[in-house]
Amino acid sequence: MSARFVLASASPARLKTLRGAGIEPEVIVSGVDEDNVTAENPGELARLLATLKARAVVAGLTDHATVLGCDSVLEFDGVAYGKPATPDVARERWRMMRGRTGVLHTGHCLIDTTSKQELRELASTTVYFADVTDEEIDAYVATGEPLVVAGAFTVDGLGGPFVSAIEGDYHNVVGLSLPLLRRMLIDIDVTWPQLWDAQKPFTYDESVASTYDETRGGVARAQAAAQAVDSLLEDGGRVLELAVGTGIVGAELVALGNLVHGVDLSPAMLRQARIRLPGHVAAADAARLPVADRRCDAVVAVWLLHLLDDSEPVIAEVARVLRTGGVFVTTTEKSDAGRYADGRVPDETRSQDALSHLVATAARYGLVLDGATTFVGPPRNTGNAPVYPLVGFRRT
Repeated sequence: MSARFVLASASPARLKTLRGAGIEPEVIVSGVDEDNVTAENPGELARLLATLKARAVVAGLTDHATVLGCDSVLEFDGVAYGKPATPDVARERWRMMRGRTGVLHTGHCLIDTTSKQELRELASTTVYFADVTDEEIDAYVATGEPLVVAGAFTVDGLGGPFVSAIEGDYHNVVGLSLPLLRRMLIDIDVTWPQLWDAQKPFTYDESVASTYDETRGGVARAQAAAQAVDSLLEDGGRVLELAVGTGIVGAELVALGNLVHGVDLSPAMLRQARIRLPGHVAAADAARLPVADRRCDAVVAVWLLHLLDDSEPVIAEVARVLRTGGVFVTTTEKSDAGRYADGRVPDETRSQDALSHLVATAARYGLVLDGATTFVGPPRNTGNAPVYPLVGFRRT
């Protein structure tokens, strides 16, 4: 299986289903025009749409990935129904469905670009609709939910009380059959636990977290890093620190007059950070920040990006949460700085914090290089102190 697992769907329900099963996919929306696609029957239509979505995303990739495309349609009296276009259509649809039975088809297409395999499957579940009243239909349509889902209903949302029973896979009605996906993955020699392993975050246990600061330069290094970061920030802004760790750099940024919030995935690190930044840290993935659009004056990432297999999702999130004119400050070329101090040559492989990579990736998300500085780390075994570069990008 390829390193990237991509969901070729904008459906929040499908994303939630995968996350609930322990998988964190990369989401890329296909842009397929579903209204102009036809097939000989509703089931084939669902499978064809799923295939078109997966192929469209694969066509836009620049590296290998395993891509899952899905699409759902409701079959009623042999006719395929997708999302209703208007409230009137949704009301008419529900008056037709109430007290009756339909079949929810979900097409699945799994493409693995490394092995060049494409699998296409269909899962179908019988749905029994309650005999709802006109008043219930009007109230449900008024919520807006029926307008954005296939068949004008959900089983996991506001429409759940109006579905009296199902025969088949519940998750298929939500939009993605987990048992079917598991079997498809086995066909490309991937087990479900492998997907769990691929999603495990880089974390630290209690023993490492408790000694982390003293083994990595302590307060002196944190002060040097914070002063360098602060030189690229505007005065007194709201700063979000990614991978806040023990909060030692964040605390020094606060001392310099910044309002700092931090996120991290390591519970052991967060227990340390809560002491230094009480009430200002949270458990969160840097690629899925719990922050509304354009709310941050600055985002800081010290020694994070070089740890990642792909830094682009983090950079995209940074661009989303930064206000116009806001600044993203990050260390760059971290591994090479240490290699130089140890008397070694630079690594020939490109790291996810390589400056050329950062500049090119940031530009795609409206972030332009705006400043740079350095700070000195603690001496290595050679007696040489590494000089760490910092760069700042401004949100256009």
